[in-house]
Amino acid sequence: MAKPKKEAPKAEDENFNFIVRIANSDIDGQKRTVIGLQSIKGVGKRVAQIVVKKANVNPTAKIGTLSDDKVKELEKMVLTYYEYAPHWAVNRQMDYETGADMHLIGNDLDIIQKDDINRMKMIRCYRGIRHETKHKVRGQRTRSNGRKGLTIGVQRKSS
Repeated sequence: MAKPKKEAPKAEDENFNFIVRIANSDIDGQKRTVIGLQSIKGVGKRVAQIVVKKANVNPTAKIGTLSDDKVKELEKMVLTYYEYAPHWAVNRQMDYETGADMHLIGNDLDIIQKDDINRMKMIRCYRGIRHETKHKVRGQRTRSNGRKGLTIGVQRKSS
């Protein structure tokens, strides 16, 4: 039994946006609201569900059908997520420099992660050394896993 194809929105509907821009990320307008928000780096399933519930938006509605006011409200809720979320539900607790709880999204997340890894390398802590040598950092097995690119192989004598 074949699955019925999903119908794409008609081009005549001038209110439909095929690309919605939230928090410097392009979101496919044909995705549902919760799924679309997950395409923002740093926003997962739970965060998207909480944001949609807080903004009073239908989670099953296509994100391209939302009005501009609702999209702005969603963006505001995503950017201020750390204010109404519990401290254990944010992705940056007790920031190294400020000591505040933050929820990073997009390019900020990449930049801060690289800074953290560079700081660990500079102070020569165990995790920093593991990052430098491109080994497993979090205690995984290395005897039988993660061998790609590390071994050269056995050289044979040429006769």
